[in-house]
Amino acid sequence: MIEILSHDRLPTLAARFPTAAAGPGALVEHVLETGTGRWWADRAEGPRVLAVSCGDQVLLRGDPGALAPGALAPFALSYVEAPSRFGGALWSAFDRVTPWERMVYVHQQPAASHRVPRGVTVRRLTAADTAALAAFTGTGAAAGTGAASGAGAAAGTGAASGAATGTGAASGSRAGTGVDGSWILGSWGGPERLAATGCAWAAFAEGRIAALACTRFRGSAYDDVAVLTHPDHRRRHLALACVAGLTGDIAARGRTASWCCSRDNRASRLLAWTAGFRLVREYVHHVTGRPALRGVSGSRIPA
Repeated sequence: MIEILSHDRLPTLAARFPTAAAGPGALVEHVLETGTGRWWADRAEGPRVLAVSCGDQVLLRGDPGALAPGALAPFALSYVEAPSRFGGALWSAFDRVTPWERMVYVHQQPAASHRVPRGVTVRRLTAADTAALAAFTGTGAAAGTGAASGAGAAAGTGAASGAATGTGAASGSRAGTGVDGSWILGSWGGPERLAATGCAWAAFAEGRIAALACTRFRGSAYDDVAVLTHPDHRRRHLALACVAGLTGDIAARGRTASWCCSRDNRASRLLAWTAGFRLVREYVHHVTGRPALRGVSGSRIPA
């Protein structure tokens, strides 16, 4: 696959993907709007296969019969959503491919009532919270500092009507945080950009972020959201409060919140339901391994 660097071509290419779609479909519109992500094609002129990648997520469309062996190598160690006809091309491109059943929820009901614990502030993040966000997610030089500028000033209590979606609990850990949250920042390019978007809500306890809900992919009709909670603060309804604030913002922008999670992630499914999300469809994406053909990588089409 060849990376496309000419921005003039992107709107035309984006039209070949679903628009105004809940779930992973929002990725393409997010990349087009924010510039965070990469565009790919099997050839420079008249492409038969297109892909858009953002963070560790990839959307793939077109005719897999047009692909050369190893053409999908740039998407190693990623989560690839593609029509079932791409199965053979994926299996031949990587040393392993794991199908993963996913569920898409859309916000349709008010969130269940919840109370923010004493001493916890739930509010929208601002650019001044970059260091706190970096510390919480274990990313950047600020990891481990935990101090948030103005964290004590509440901009809300999380009691906004509505609810949001999220991908649930974190796995792994980083020193000083207890969570590995780099995945939640990938679609924005880092903590500084996410904090400044106005698309994230957090619960602060003792000046540190304890839970986070944010838009991961911002589409024209749907904001696909993600949620992350520090292990020490689970079962305190902090994520629910963050989601409620976030979904209120999303609704105020004229969009609807969507939520994607694994069929096996019971905690995420329960949180989605409690926050007012309802299942609308299921799909399968594929977790890819390393390239089966060593030394194969993508090239670029100059701007």
